[in-house]
Amino acid sequence: MTTIHSSPLLRQALVADASTTAAFGLLMLIGAGPVGNALGLPETLLRTLGVLLLPFAIFMGWLGVRETIQKPIAWLVIVVNAIWIIDSFLLLVSGWISPTRAGYAFVIAQALAVLMYAEFKYVGLRRSVPAAA
Repeated sequence: MTTIHSSPLLRQALVADASTTAAFGLLMLIGAGPVGNALGLPETLLRTLGVLLLPFAIFMGWLGVRETIQKPIAWLVIVVNAIWIIDSFLLLVSGWISPTRAGYAFVIAQALAVLMYAEFKYVGLRRSVPAAA
């Protein structure tokens, strides 16, 4: 595998995304009932996402504080972000849920935030340099 020295932008994007992801994961896990009611999103969906987001946030935070990482791992995080964005929009058009207007806004806003972080990670990855073997 190719090891890289993470650029400052890549490290900052990973840590910032980890912080945001952890906050939303906790919100979804702890506040699934009231948040779900306000947004018209199923409580089970929010709790499940909260459980999944917390370990992912820890992993991104861990990557973000490391000076060197495996390039494919950085790509994996970006791909997971892309899947999240696509799944967010598919969720809205699937008919599986009936979100409120606030729910639509929430899903779209968080997908756009993930897109922003993915873009920063992509640019940061491009700025990273290979580590000496």
